[in-house]
Amino acid sequence: MKNAGNILPLDQHAIKSIAVIGPRADEVDLDWYSGSPPYTVTPLEGIRHRAGAGVNFASGKDIDEAVKLAKASGVAVVVVGNHPTCSEGWGKCPDRSEGKEAFDRKSIILGQEELIKRVYEANPKTIVVLISSFPYAINWTNANVPAILHMSQNSQEEGNALADVLFGDYNPAGRLVQTWPKSIEQLPPIMDYDIRHGRTYMYFKGEPLFPFGYGLSYTTFKYSKLRASSATLSSDGEIKVSVEVRNTGARGGEEVVQMYVTHLTSGVERPKSELKGFRRVALKAGEAAVVTLPLKADQLAYWDVNKHRFVVEPDRVRISIGSSSADLRQSTTVRVSR
Repeated sequence: MKNAGNILPLDQHAIKSIAVIGPRADEVDLDWYSGSPPYTVTPLEGIRHRAGAGVNFASGKDIDEAVKLAKASGVAVVVVGNHPTCSEGWGKCPDRSEGKEAFDRKSIILGQEELIKRVYEANPKTIVVLISSFPYAINWTNANVPAILHMSQNSQEEGNALADVLFGDYNPAGRLVQTWPKSIEQLPPIMDYDIRHGRTYMYFKGEPLFPFGYGLSYTTFKYSKLRASSATLSSDGEIKVSVEVRNTGARGGEEVVQMYVTHLTSGVERPKSELKGFRRVALKAGEAAVVTLPLKADQLAYWDVNKHRFVVEPDRVRISIGSSSADLRQSTTVRVSR
C-alpha cells in the first residue's frame, strides 16, 4: 500500500533488532466459516523465524510498553486491524469500526491509529501491517508512516506469508478489489441502493484514499505499444487488445495488467470507468512480454428497461490499460457498430 524511501524489503543483515507489536501481532484470527486449521503461524512467529537468530525481538500490546520497545529497536512492525467476528458472539460488536454478518459498521476510522502514532513518534522506521476484513480510513498513517501492508484474515500461514513479503522473498503483487474512501462522508447513505450516486470505483465521487485495483511492487513496470486488433467492433464481435509490459526494475515481479473502458458517446448514463479484463504476468528484471486481452461487444451492453434485454449500442469507447483504475498508462479508441 505504501513504501516511501524503499524501507521495504527489509535487509536481514542490516537489522539488529525488531519490535513486533500491536493487538494482532501474535494471533491468527478465524471467523465462523474458516474451519479449524491444523496449525497457525502468527505474524510474530513468522517474522522471528525468518529474521533468524542474529536479530533481537521484542513484542507487546500495551501502548506504553509498545512505545518503549519501538524506541529501543531498529525497526518497529505494528500489526493492527479488526477481528472477523468482533471477538464476540452473534449480534455484538463493541468496536464501532468493526462489523460482521448481521452487524453493520458505524465508523471506518481505525481506533488503533493512536497506537501507530505513538510508535511512529518513538521510531520513524515503522511498518504498519493492517490485517482487516474491509477498508479503513487510515489517513494519518498513510500521510506519515513510511510503509503499509494490508492482509486479510483466516490464513494459517499468515505469519510466514507476511515475513516473505517483509524480507523480499516474495515480491508483493496483490491488488485492491474495493475502493478505500478517506471518510465515511464520501459514501452515500447505506439505504441508497443506486450505485450511480457514488458507490464503487465506477461512480465514486472525490479522491479515494486508495483506488480500486491498487497495489505496489518492489519493482517497476513500463507500458508501451498499445494496439487494438481492429478500430471497429461489431455489435456481435470481438477484438483483441494488446500491450507490451516491461519490468524496468532490479528484481523479478508480477504485474496485474488491467483493462478499463469508458463510453464516450453512449445514449444512456454509463460508469466513468469499467474493468473489462485483467491478466497477471510474471517478469524477470529487464524482461518484457506482450499481454493480450479480449474485449467482446456484449461486455459493453447495458440493460434496456424498455426492451427488457441487454443492448449493444453504436458508440465510441476509450480502452485504457494500466496498473489500477487510477493509474492508466495507455489508451486507444474504437468504434462500436451495429
